[in-house]
Amino acid sequence: MENKRQKQVAKQIQKDLGEIFQRDMRSVFEGAFVTITDVKVSPDLSIARVYLSFLLTNDKEGLLQNIRENTKKIRSIFGNQVRHQFRIIPHFQFYIDDTAEYAQKIENLFADLHIPPLDEEAKDS
Repeated sequence: MENKRQKQVAKQIQKDLGEIFQRDMRSVFEGAFVTITDVKVSPDLSIARVYLSFLLTNDKEGLLQNIRENTKKIRSIFGNQVRHQFRIIPHFQFYIDDTAEYAQKIENLFADLHIPPLDEEAKDS
Protein backbone atom coordinates (compact mmCIF):
# COMPACT_ATOMS: atom_id res chain seq x y z
CA MET A 1 0.00 0.00 0.00
CA GLU A 2 1.45 3.31 -1.06
CA ASN A 3 1.45 6.25 1.28
CA LYS A 4 0.60 9.80 0.27
CA ARG A 5 4.23 10.82 -0.36
CA GLN A 6 4.86 7.79 -2.60
CA LYS A 7 1.80 8.65 -4.67
CA GLN A 8 2.90 12.28 -5.01
CA VAL A 9 6.41 11.30 -6.08
CA ALA A 10 5.05 8.69 -8.52
CA LYS A 11 2.73 11.24 -10.10
CA GLN A 12 5.58 13.76 -10.47
CA ILE A 13 7.88 11.11 -11.99
CA GLN A 14 5.17 10.08 -14.46
CA LYS A 15 4.62 13.69 -15.54
CA ASP A 16 8.30 14.59 -15.86
CA LEU A 17 9.37 11.35 -17.56
CA GLY A 18 6.55 11.79 -20.05
CA GLU A 19 7.92 15.22 -20.95
CA ILE A 20 11.48 13.87 -21.17
CA PHE A 21 10.37 11.02 -23.42
CA GLN A 22 8.55 13.42 -25.76
CA ARG A 23 11.20 16.13 -25.78
CA ASP A 24 14.64 14.60 -25.24
CA MET A 25 14.42 10.89 -26.01
CA ARG A 26 12.42 10.89 -29.24
CA SER A 27 15.41 9.71 -31.32
CA VAL A 28 15.88 6.67 -29.04
CA PHE A 29 12.34 5.44 -29.72
CA GLU A 30 12.77 5.15 -33.51
CA GLY A 31 9.39 6.67 -34.30
CA ALA A 32 7.44 4.70 -31.68
CA PHE A 33 5.04 6.43 -29.33
CA VAL A 34 5.82 5.65 -25.68
CA THR A 35 3.32 6.25 -22.89
CA ILE A 36 4.02 5.96 -19.18
CA THR A 37 0.98 4.14 -17.86
CA ASP A 38 1.99 3.81 -14.21
CA VAL A 39 4.80 4.47 -11.75
CA LYS A 40 5.29 2.59 -8.48
CA VAL A 41 7.79 4.01 -6.00
CA SER A 42 9.50 2.08 -3.20
CA PRO A 43 8.78 3.23 0.38
CA ASP A 44 12.22 4.86 0.68
CA LEU A 45 11.67 6.64 -2.70
CA SER A 46 14.92 5.26 -4.10
CA ILE A 47 13.46 2.97 -6.77
CA ALA A 48 10.75 3.79 -9.29
CA ARG A 49 9.18 1.01 -11.35
CA VAL A 50 7.98 2.64 -14.56
CA TYR A 51 5.40 0.82 -16.68
CA LEU A 52 5.40 1.69 -20.39
CA SER A 53 2.96 1.20 -23.22
CA PHE A 54 4.17 1.28 -26.85
CA LEU A 55 2.34 2.24 -30.03
CA LEU A 56 3.59 2.24 -33.63
CA THR A 57 6.23 -0.42 -33.02
CA ASN A 58 6.48 -4.12 -33.71
CA ASP A 59 9.52 -4.78 -31.52
CA LYS A 60 8.40 -3.88 -28.00
CA GLU A 61 11.14 -5.92 -26.33
CA GLY A 62 13.83 -4.29 -28.46
CA LEU A 63 12.49 -0.84 -27.68
CA LEU A 64 12.34 -1.66 -23.96
CA GLN A 65 15.95 -2.85 -24.11
CA ASN A 66 16.91 0.40 -25.84
CA ILE A 67 15.24 2.40 -23.07
CA ARG A 68 16.97 0.30 -20.41
CA GLU A 69 20.33 0.97 -22.08
CA ASN A 70 19.60 4.71 -21.86
CA THR A 71 18.47 4.62 -18.21
CA LYS A 72 21.51 6.60 -17.02
CA LYS A 73 20.84 9.35 -19.54
CA ILE A 74 17.14 9.43 -18.65
CA ARG A 75 17.94 9.57 -14.93
CA SER A 76 20.46 12.36 -15.50
CA ILE A 77 17.97 14.49 -17.45
CA PHE A 78 15.31 13.77 -14.84
CA GLY A 79 17.70 14.67 -12.00
CA ASN A 80 18.56 18.01 -13.58
CA GLN A 81 14.87 18.76 -14.04
CA VAL A 82 13.78 17.96 -10.45
CA ARG A 83 16.95 18.64 -8.45
CA HIS A 84 15.22 21.24 -6.28
CA GLN A 85 12.16 19.06 -5.63
CA PHE A 86 13.65 15.65 -4.79
CA ARG A 87 16.28 14.87 -2.21
CA ILE A 88 16.87 11.42 -3.73
CA ILE A 89 16.73 10.86 -7.48
CA PRO A 90 15.24 7.37 -7.82
CA HIS A 91 16.74 4.59 -9.91
CA PHE A 92 14.38 3.67 -12.72
CA GLN A 93 13.30 0.15 -13.60
CA PHE A 94 11.35 -0.03 -16.85
CA TYR A 95 8.70 -2.64 -17.64
CA ILE A 96 6.20 -3.22 -20.42
CA ASP A 97 2.64 -2.64 -19.29
CA ASP A 98 0.61 -5.33 -21.01
CA THR A 99 -2.66 -4.49 -19.26
CA ALA A 100 -4.35 -3.34 -22.47
CA GLU A 101 -3.41 -6.53 -24.34
CA TYR A 102 -4.51 -8.66 -21.38
CA ALA A 103 -7.85 -6.85 -21.21
CA GLN A 104 -8.34 -7.35 -24.95
CA LYS A 105 -7.55 -11.05 -24.62
CA ILE A 106 -10.12 -11.47 -21.82
CA GLU A 107 -12.66 -9.49 -23.82
CA ASN A 108 -12.12 -11.77 -26.82
CA LEU A 109 -12.57 -14.83 -24.61
CA PHE A 110 -15.90 -13.51 -23.37
CA ALA A 111 -16.97 -12.64 -26.92
CA ASP A 112 -16.24 -16.21 -28.03
CA LEU A 113 -18.32 -17.79 -25.26
CA HIS A 114 -21.50 -19.44 -26.32
CA ILE A 115 -24.10 -19.51 -23.57
CA PRO A 116 -27.18 -21.47 -24.58
CA PRO A 117 -30.55 -19.93 -23.69
CA LEU A 118 -32.47 -21.43 -20.80
CA ASP A 119 -35.11 -24.02 -21.72
CA GLU A 120 -38.72 -23.17 -20.99
CA GLU A 121 -38.97 -26.18 -18.64
CA ALA A 122 -35.94 -25.05 -16.67
CA LYS A 123 -37.46 -21.58 -16.22
CA ASP A 124 -40.66 -22.97 -14.67
CA SER A 125 -38.92 -25.15 -12.08
